[in-house]
Amino acid sequence: MLEYASYALVLLALGAYVLLDGYDLGIGILSLFDRSDQRRKEYNELIATAWDANESWIILAGVVLWAGLPGVYATVLPGVYLPLIVMLLAIVLRGTAIELQSAAPGYRRGWGLVFGISSLVATVCQGLVVGGVLSGLPHRGGVFTGGTWDWLTPYSVLCALGIVAVHLLAGAAWLQDKTTGTAHERAGRLGRPLILTVAVAGLVLGFGLRLADPQHLRFDQPLRATLFGLAVAVAVVCAAIAWYGFGRRPDWRPFAAVAGTEAAGLLALVAATAPVVVPPDLTVHAAAGPHGSQLFLLIGVGGCIPVVLSYNIYAWWVFRGKFAQPPAHTEAAAPSDTGAAAARAVPATPAAGDGPWAAVAARRVLLTLLAVAVTAVSQDVFGGVRVWIGPVGVALFAMTALAGWIRSDRRSAAAGEFDLQAADK
Repeated sequence: MLEYASYALVLLALGAYVLLDGYDLGIGILSLFDRSDQRRKEYNELIATAWDANESWIILAGVVLWAGLPGVYATVLPGVYLPLIVMLLAIVLRGTAIELQSAAPGYRRGWGLVFGISSLVATVCQGLVVGGVLSGLPHRGGVFTGGTWDWLTPYSVLCALGIVAVHLLAGAAWLQDKTTGTAHERAGRLGRPLILTVAVAGLVLGFGLRLADPQHLRFDQPLRATLFGLAVAVAVVCAAIAWYGFGRRPDWRPFAAVAGTEAAGLLALVAATAPVVVPPDLTVHAAAGPHGSQLFLLIGVGGCIPVVLSYNIYAWWVFRGKFAQPPAHTEAAAPSDTGAAAARAVPATPAAGDGPWAAVAARRVLLTLLAVAVTAVSQDVFGGVRVWIGPVGVALFAMTALAGWIRSDRRSAAAGEFDLQAADK
């Protein structure tokens, strides 16, 4: 029975990830279609409060799969390596764009574009992974035996489009709950068309599952059919509540209803496919690890879940209520203060690190090469090969990185970027 507890933990972590990181991925995609830089900046600041906490759930799901259901881990990861790696790279770029956009004064369209595109790429890859798994991955004895492109099927493409629609709906619901002004009005207008889109996607994916899934879905079993029917009914009711709630108060109602719809949809999928976790025939029992590993996992993860929930709840509590951009501080010059006015009229000199486009391009190329070197060093050292670089090279690399970090901090301190009181003034 411990393997089913691990299965339940995976479902809990994946459900929490889809709900929490889904809404901020949806907001990122919505930012691509918004022409207002002010609203785009507001979207970024809204996501910057909780995106890293939201993504912790997918890490928890990966840990449970690795230790609790190693058969699933060994089958799914090799089968969906390409979309999974692209998804992880998009998540890294997205987090970088969020933080740099939040730290920059005003709105930087380059980072905004990275934020939106990486959100869309990560969402599409998630749908391709889910659709590829539901379409069936060739395996034998818990080991993947297929090819590189087996995950790319018509059903996985439909799943990608459906996941994009679901995340957009969650993003619009969250924006109605957390924003004011034009962003709030825009979210209310987008909600109902997105509900219709999600409903169509749900019907297409639901009926297509019978054709795409290589296992025989046994809806002739009374218990399975009853649970599936109840989950679908709950999803329909929640979708109706969300339809009524968009554009009306209280503003929290659409997001709560969308969360119920997503949870019910996940339970309907489980009711249709369980106990098979990787079609056509890899079951929870066959994919489970040894009893000792299961027990150790449940104790360890059981201790981690309250911590993860605690800092998620704390972040929600700290940033509760409506989000609003802080007012810009402007100082009007007195008529007689001609010297100060003239000083303010002088264009600001560029910072020491701002150079022509060639220097900027060179720095970015060097940063890219540095990232590749970090990856190579990590694989070489931690993989136990140590062909490219030895301990002395690792030490030199670390010292160089530390020197660059200290130099950058000193330049920032000299520019007054760490003086928060001066920045407020």
